[in-house]
Parts: sequence; C-alpha cells; structure tokens
Amino acid sequence: MADESQSRVARRKAEKKTNKNKSSIWKKIGLAILGLIAVVAISVIAVFSYYIFTAPRLDHSLLGDPASTKVYDIDGELFADLGQERRTKASYQDLPDVLVDAVLATEDVRFFKHSGVDVRRSIGAIFANLSGGFGAEGGSTITQQVVKSSLLTPEKTMKRKVQEQWLALQLDRSYEKEEILEMYLNKIYYGGESLGGAYGVATAAEMYFGVTDLDELTLAQAALLAGLPQRPSAYDPTHSPELAQERMNTVLNLMVRHEKITQEEADEAAAVDVEDMLNIAERTTTPYQAFIDQVRIEVEEKLDADIYNDGLEIYTTLDPSAQEHVEYVLSDESPIAYPDEELQSGIAVLDTKTGAIQAIGGGRNRQSGGFNMAIQAKRQPGSAIKPILSFGPAIEYLNWSTYQQIENSGPYEMAGSSAVRNWNGEYQGNVSARYALQQSLNVPTLHALEEVGISQATTFAEGIGVPIPEDGLNIRDGIGGSKLSMSALDMAGAYSAFGNEGIYNEPYAVTKVVFGDGREENLKSEPVAAMSDATAYMVTDMLRSVVESGTGSSANIPGLPMVGKTGTTDDNVDVWFSGYTTNYTIAAWTGYEDSTQPVPANHTSISRELFKNVMTEISAGIETDDFEMPDSVVRSPVERGSNPPQLPSDYTPDSQIVVELFKRGHEPQQQSEQFDQIDPVTSLSAEYDEDANQIDINWSHSNDQDVNFIVKYGKDGSTGNESQTSDTSFTISQVDRGDTYTIEVVAVSSDDDDLASEAKRIEIRVPEENDDDEPDETDEPDDPVDEPDEPEDPEPDPDPGDGDEPEPPEDDNDDEDNGNGNGNGDNGEDENNDNGDNESDEE
Repeated sequence: MADESQSRVARRKAEKKTNKNKSSIWKKIGLAILGLIAVVAISVIAVFSYYIFTAPRLDHSLLGDPASTKVYDIDGELFADLGQERRTKASYQDLPDVLVDAVLATEDVRFFKHSGVDVRRSIGAIFANLSGGFGAEGGSTITQQVVKSSLLTPEKTMKRKVQEQWLALQLDRSYEKEEILEMYLNKIYYGGESLGGAYGVATAAEMYFGVTDLDELTLAQAALLAGLPQRPSAYDPTHSPELAQERMNTVLNLMVRHEKITQEEADEAAAVDVEDMLNIAERTTTPYQAFIDQVRIEVEEKLDADIYNDGLEIYTTLDPSAQEHVEYVLSDESPIAYPDEELQSGIAVLDTKTGAIQAIGGGRNRQSGGFNMAIQAKRQPGSAIKPILSFGPAIEYLNWSTYQQIENSGPYEMAGSSAVRNWNGEYQGNVSARYALQQSLNVPTLHALEEVGISQATTFAEGIGVPIPEDGLNIRDGIGGSKLSMSALDMAGAYSAFGNEGIYNEPYAVTKVVFGDGREENLKSEPVAAMSDATAYMVTDMLRSVVESGTGSSANIPGLPMVGKTGTTDDNVDVWFSGYTTNYTIAAWTGYEDSTQPVPANHTSISRELFKNVMTEISAGIETDDFEMPDSVVRSPVERGSNPPQLPSDYTPDSQIVVELFKRGHEPQQQSEQFDQIDPVTSLSAEYDEDANQIDINWSHSNDQDVNFIVKYGKDGSTGNESQTSDTSFTISQVDRGDTYTIEVVAVSSDDDDLASEAKRIEIRVPEENDDDEPDETDEPDDPVDEPDEPEDPEPDPDPGDGDEPEPPEDDNDDEDNGNGNGNGDNGEDENNDNGDNESDEE
C-alpha cells in the first residue's frame, strides 16, 4: 500500500511539472508575439513619423489659383499667357446646391462630417488595396485631393499617402469646409483637350454648355460635370459621348442613393442626351499650340513642372513667321493639294547649327490640344533612314568613300524572310555608294549595313538622337520598314547633325524657365560631336546628288544650296522628306492616322512639296552659305569601274572618269593601266579615181581598240576639211584637177575625242586633164611638194565647188553610265522618281 501511495504522489508531481512546463512555453510564445507586435508597431510609428516629418509644409500660397504661365518667342516677345484664358474662378457662393450635391455624392459624401480624412473610406480602400495591389483604390477625400494637387507629387506610394493624410488634417483645421470645396472646384481638370482644356468647374461649364452663371446648370449638366474629373479624357463628351452618358447616369444613381435627389428626378435627367446638352462655342485658343505642346513636354521632362499650373516664365526658340507659315501650309488655304480631309502631315523646323526648334506643324485640321503629328506620331522612316543607319556609319567607321563599290547584282536574300528588292527592279552589278543613295536602292543599302554591322550602326544612330527600340534593330531597319519608328522632330534632329559638321544638338524649344521665386533653369541642349566632319560632309554631298538628279529632284530649290532625302515605306503608308541647308533643317511626314492606310499614289510627293514650300519661304531674304568641304576630305578623280578605286591614266577617256570624295589619307594612289595609248593608223594610202573624179583613201588599224577616225584634208598644204568615220576608208569626191591634196588621219577613242593617236599624213597630186603622168602620192614627205604648172587653157569644171563631203556617220557608241560612279551626282542618267510612286522600301 505504501508503495502504491508513493507512486500516486510521484505521478502527481510529474503531471504538475509537465503542466508547468507547458504553461511556460505558451507564456514565452505570447511574450514573443507581443514583442514582435511591439517592434512592428514601433517600426510603423517610426516610419510614419519619418514620412510626416519629411512632408512639405502647408504652403497657403500654393492652395489658391496659381498665376498664369507666360511664354516668350525667340525675340523675347510674349505670345501666350497660359492659364489666364483657361480658368474662370468661382467662389463658394457661386456654386448651386445641385452641383455641390452631385460633387459630394460622387467624390466625398461625408465631406462636411469628417476632419479631412474619412476613416471608414480609408479602411475600405485598405482592403481594396490588399486584394488589388497598392493603388487599386485611393480612398481620398476632397480635402486630400486638394493637398495632392497643390503640394504633393502624383505617384502612388505609401509615403505620399501618409503625407497626404497628415496634410489633409492640417488643411481641415486651417480652413472652413466651404473654402476647401471652393479650392477643389477651381483646381480640378475637366478635360476637353480638343477645345483647349478646362481647369475649374466654371471654365468647364462655359466650355461644354455655354453656361456662364453656374446657377443655370441643370441636374443633368451638374451630374456630367461631377463625373468628369475621375477620367476627364475618357469621359470627354466631345469625343466619347456614350461613355460620358454612362458616367452621368452613374452620378445620378449615387445622388439617389445618398438621398440628394429622387428617383423620378434622376430618371428625368438621365433621359437627356449628352450630345443635346453640349453648346460648344468657338473659343479663343492658344496661338501656336503645336509648338506649346513641345514646350509642355520639355518643361515636364526636364523640370517636373506644369506649365498650366506653376506660374512660370518660359523663354523659347519659336520663330513666329516660320510657325505661321507652317500652320498655313497645313490649313484649308494651303497651296498643297491634299486628296482628302483625313490625310495628315507633320513638320518640324530646326536651326541646323543649334538644334533650336523654329516651328512645329502638328497636323491638318488639328484642334487645340489634339494629337501632335510632328512630335507624338512615331512612324516607320522608310528610305530616309538610309544615311543614318547605312551610309553614315560606313563612312564613319569603315572609311568608305562616296565611290565605294557595293554589290547590287540581285535581290538581298534573308533566311526566314522574303528577299528585299530594289524599287526599280534593276541590278547593275556593283554600284557606287553615291549612286545607291541617289537612287534609293535597297539592295546595296542592306549590303552596306551588313558590312558596317548592326552594333556600330546602332551606336551611330543613337548619337544623333534616333530612338532605338528596346529589343534593338534588325537588318530590315536599314531600309526603314521594320521595328524602328521616328517622329518628324526625331528625323529633323538626326539630319541636322549632317548639316552641322557632325555636331548634334538635341532639338529643344525652351531656352530658359523662370520660377515664381525667381529661380532660373537653362534648358538649352549641349552640342555633342556625333561624327567626324568628313562623314558629315560626304553624306551631305551624296544627299546633294539625291536632289539634283535622284529620287528627290522635285524638292530641289534652284539657287539655294540644299540637300535632302526621300523616304517611303511599303505600300506608301508613310511618306517622308528630310533635308537641310546650313541655316535650317526640315523634316516632313505624310500619312494617315490609321497606320495601315496608304497615301494615294498620285499624292506621294506631298512631303517633298511641303519641304520645298517651307524651306523656300523661310530662306527668302537671308544669306545661305554653301556647305564647306573640310580639310579632312579630298576630292579625287577615279577611273570608273576600278575596284578598289584607281586614278585615271593619261589615256583614260573623260567619260570613264568620275570625281568622288575620300577621307584624307584614304584617297586612291595607284594609277589605272586599263587604257593604253591609242595606236596610229598604218598602211595609209590614197589613189585618184579618174572616172569618178575622186580620191579613195584607205588605211589599217589594230582591231583591239574601240576607235573612230578623224580624216582631215585640203589643198595646198591645208587640212581645213574634217570628217569622222568608223570605217578604215574614206572618199574625197569632186576633186580639183591639177591640185595637190594633203590628207591626215587620226585614230580617236570612240568615247572621248580628246584621246587621240599620232596623226598620219599623205599627199596626192590630182593630174590635170590630158596629163598622162600618174598622180603623185607621198606618205609624210619631208620636203614641200612642187607646185604643178598652171595649164594654158584649162577647161571649166562643170561643178567647181568644194566637193560633196559625205555626212559623218551617227555615233552609236555612247555608253550608258552603269552607275559605278557619277562624279558630283551627274551621271547622265535621269531616273528621277518625283512622284515617289515606285520608292517602296519592301516589295
């Protein structure tokens, strides 16, 4: 029994010990959890405290309606006062109850009850963010939205959200609710880009409905205005009336839910068609809006400032006369014949030397704030890219000359893709780089890109501002028909570097910005050496050939030293011309907003016409210097067809000599031996035919030279008569009896009369009538020929004239230039493509 009792006691002790151990473990776990919670709480408090500590102060000057932004042209003259014409301020007393009810039901129904932050709404937003990711739902009150638009940046981060709530609490303590609502309704953006845009509810009411007294707003109008700020561009009733109608109905339903109106009132308002409510008055829009689009972009990207809200002074590069003319050629009064109202064009005009944007043509029939075809439209560049990706890099990195011989024997084959062909279907074997660019030939262009390499071509293009796709270029980009896309402004910037001795300036419209506190920021771009001056000049000289006798000849401006290049993509979807003088660079693009719709075949010259018209206008009355060849370039004669290039010999026909450009130190040194000295004639003889009263002349010549023969003859030692023949015989008819004839025969090149052999001469005495002696014949006599005795009683010649000369045979041996070089672009060919109909970069 004692043992059993002791056993029970031992078990009880063991159970107590086990329970004690379990309790100790749970206590430790609990303490650990509490500790972790405390750490997290302290961390959260620390982070939130840091966010609050680093929040901007509540600057009351930023809460009101900001000062307008003043924009000045290149001469410092004010041409736009932004914000002043876009904003009509309304006080709280001007706001009708129907508008206030619509806004609060939509944006912040407990606005007059919370202290700046709606806790219930914030908790709902937290759950939405947990399920949809941070930023899925904002939960911001009207007070928070005022803070965000006035004091904070728009990014969706935890830091910004904490600072927004902290500042909202301060704002709510500092201002009456009515003042905060007034701030909100005067600041909010209501869309309407096509009408110039509207900041503030009073401006929006006037812009959309023609309402200047807000008390006149109907329930339907108030509901539409209340719904616009959520997505002002998407719900714009002038562009998307169906979406605007849906949004208006949503606001009406919210007003019913929050007992602001009855269901009957909502139904009556919903029955009103949005388009019937609109009363769009003709508004005074900002002048030169296409240019201001670029100003806005630069100020936002470089300074993170808003030209419509920040009250700036902006100094620009705008040339008003150039801008006005660009807008004129894109207007309904344009001298350019457009086929329809839908065809668009974009134009960018730069100062070649500085990159300063002088004018921007944003498109035809363009409403203020609409899509800008010169800076926003990114389209395939077509053949306008050829100097940038192929010929420029080849000259820069491979030291090519303008004579460089490039393969052009047939279509360019690519594995896994269709072959690339020349637009004209012609393949002449090797052609010069100049001729390939002049005639915009695809095959040699791709061979050039292949040889220089995609990597080096990319480096070259990036250096002059070409936007390279993230996944890089491929070989087809060499003819502008693949992944690469550019705006007219991009194109003008790239071409300006060729005209500026290889110095690239990123195009810029803003020179200086002055902030409200007096701080100044200089926004001029810095010049960068993108290529050698030799490359720039040689490309320029090749582009001169394009406009003088190539695909761009219709854009040529007589008397103005200018160059340029055409560009047309497959099926004429995008049509370009980009060119420059030493003063200006202009890029013009033509096409439809639908990037699959082709430009009509008989209107593919429009980009060239735009360029020519604008360049002629802005160049009038100012001196335009020609492009000056730098010392790093040598102009050298080359014997046509030689590969590698060789100097012509003394016997090379002129027709086989071209003059091309070489980088100094890379010009040809070796002289060609293709053409030898022309052999003289042999076995020259002359015989008098008494029956026909004529002299028959015969000679021999080697058959391995392509020559003609010049026969000179006359009496008494002169050779005043001259004829040319390809035969080895000649006849002098109706000769004078008793006279001595001197005959001289010279072999000349059939291609070049200046290349001639040594002359061979013979003399023959024509016997007098009744003279029994044989006629004398002398082959190059050293002594003078004795004059014959004068006959006592000569018979009169029935036809005593100078004799009938045979008509020289037609010269059928003029060789057509095969494109292996063409001097300064003049190769005797005229294969212009003025209408651009055939210049499709991909067959």
